[in-house]
Amino acid sequence: MLNQVVTVLFVLLALGVLVLIGLFFYFLKVWIRAAMSGARVSLFNLVGMKLRRVPPTLIVDARIRMVKAGLDLDTDAIEAHFLAGGNVINVVQALIAADKATIELSFQRAAAIDLAGRDVYDAVRTSVNPKVIDCPDPAKGTTMLDAVAKDGIRLLVKARVTVRANLARLVGGATEDTIIARVGQGIVSAIGSSTTYKDVLENPDHISRKVLQSGLDSQTAFEIVSIDIADISVGGTGARDVANVGAMLETERAEADKKMRQAEAEGRRAMAIAAEQEMRARVQEMQAKVVEAQAEIPQAISHAMRAGKLGVMDLMRMQNIMADTSMRESLAEGGNETPKT
Repeated sequence: MLNQVVTVLFVLLALGVLVLIGLFFYFLKVWIRAAMSGARVSLFNLVGMKLRRVPPTLIVDARIRMVKAGLDLDTDAIEAHFLAGGNVINVVQALIAADKATIELSFQRAAAIDLAGRDVYDAVRTSVNPKVIDCPDPAKGTTMLDAVAKDGIRLLVKARVTVRANLARLVGGATEDTIIARVGQGIVSAIGSSTTYKDVLENPDHISRKVLQSGLDSQTAFEIVSIDIADISVGGTGARDVANVGAMLETERAEADKKMRQAEAEGRRAMAIAAEQEMRARVQEMQAKVVEAQAEIPQAISHAMRAGKLGVMDLMRMQNIMADTSMRESLAEGGNETPKT
């Protein structure tokens, strides 16, 4: 019985030794590379990485790069960033580049930038070597900004913005699209406040300085280094591409005023015609009343003669007066009517 227990213990001990020898040879290459590079990592840490499903080779390579660059970072922080889903090599390269460029960047900030979805290594490179952004962005289908000066002349402008990454605002800061939008708005506003288009053409740098002083990089992930007017020209003169927008607006306003006055004149003409028709109707009404009154004259004469208030001589005298009046009217009108007796 004792022999069997000893045999089992001996087998278990042998298996343990074999496992340790296997682990040693499994991690031997990685451990030797770390030791020879001065970035020592214990075998227990390597085994722990394997158990945590962290690739030991990746962590060791990242630590070797840090140590060779003169930086020191323990494997726990690197493992934590890998387990959080970050790009370990990209963060390490960013830290090394920032250190060589004497840019203050901690591992925590670099890891936060990487986990936020930003390319931290590209951000460091942009901070060292500023990049140029076209305004407007040609990828959006627009190659020129459209602005109008106070004198109504339409100008087409293209600008180039030189930006440098601001690592302190990279997390939560606005992107390049915001820079392009703000610069475009600033250029259009600056041109719109210019008295004439000639001032803009003579001093385009005045526009860029005015826009640059507006603090357009506030709350963005970039710092604007310079704004340069790359191209500026007067708009075309085609039917759809009007250069003098002010003249076009004045012309359209004059045409609208003309149509309005014509409409008012037509209204007054219609009212005048209606008034004329009304007057004609009233004339006809008055003429009817005159005819009616004239029809009552013979009856009145007959009644006066029967009552003895009008004699024959009076009637003859009245007829002579009427004939004389008719003759005078005929002579005045140039007619040939003969007076009635």
